[in-house]
Amino acid sequence: MSLPDVQSTAPDVRISLTRVGVKNVRKLVEVGRPGKTRPAIFISEFDVFVDLPSSLKGANLSRNFEVIDEVLQQATSGDVKGIEDVCGIVSRKLLDHHEYADRTEVFMKSFYMMNRETPVSKTSCQEVINVYAHAVAERTNGKPIVRKSVGAEVTGITACPCAQNIMKDHAMHVMEQLEIPEEKIDAFFNEIPMASHNQRGRGFLCVETDGDIIVPLEKIVTVLKESMSAKIYELLKRGDESYVVMAAHKNARFVEDCVREMAKRVVSTFVDLPGDTHITIRQTNEESIHQHDAYAERKATLAELREELSV
Repeated sequence: MSLPDVQSTAPDVRISLTRVGVKNVRKLVEVGRPGKTRPAIFISEFDVFVDLPSSLKGANLSRNFEVIDEVLQQATSGDVKGIEDVCGIVSRKLLDHHEYADRTEVFMKSFYMMNRETPVSKTSCQEVINVYAHAVAERTNGKPIVRKSVGAEVTGITACPCAQNIMKDHAMHVMEQLEIPEEKIDAFFNEIPMASHNQRGRGFLCVETDGDIIVPLEKIVTVLKESMSAKIYELLKRGDESYVVMAAHKNARFVEDCVREMAKRVVSTFVDLPGDTHITIRQTNEESIHQHDAYAERKATLAELREELSV
């Protein structure tokens, strides 16, 4: 005796729904890496949605889990090239499993562990990176269109240029009162950066493409790390700590500077990506001497950034 399919019946209130699906589906994702014996491992949560026409009471949600597990098996075997590819393939297959849907959407947020080495003592340590992927598949008259994005959020340190200039002006006044020769004052400032207040910066970069393009996650992380005043590390020896503090204060940056530096590095790093690639950049600096946070953002196509930066 077959059970009735209640989901395929007509609803009492006949309106279409933009998103129907499941959220917070936790999975261990393994993505094969060319030339590597071990896959990249991501501890992940998925949100998976389809649209639903007004003629159906509900969506068959069990199909979402079936598709995710099928694609994750492909990823482990090396048939999937990146986490955005995981989302792209899931979103495409969902259209086949939900024949009534015209649009599917997949979100993936993950923890990714990276091995690091400190700058002076060369001590090994680890860092957890927050990574994100997203894909949308839409039916057309021909082949479905799939658009994917991949991004990461990275922490670093920034030093405030404004406070640093105030401290430099004060130090110069004190040195002049002590009758220190001007050339020695200049030599001191060339060697030793002035104190400033610091922030823990959180940089975010997302790259959205279509087709079979895969954006290396490592390049995204590198752009973010190089765009703040200095990199930070979980474990620091004394020499490492001195290096990080000096590096940050020799490279003082406002929150706006970080976003503009990201944009410049995106253009120089992703030279092979098409102009219609969408770029989202943002920086949040958690202030140390204020109760608020500083924030800056830029959204643009790669073609727009290239045009601006070529001037």
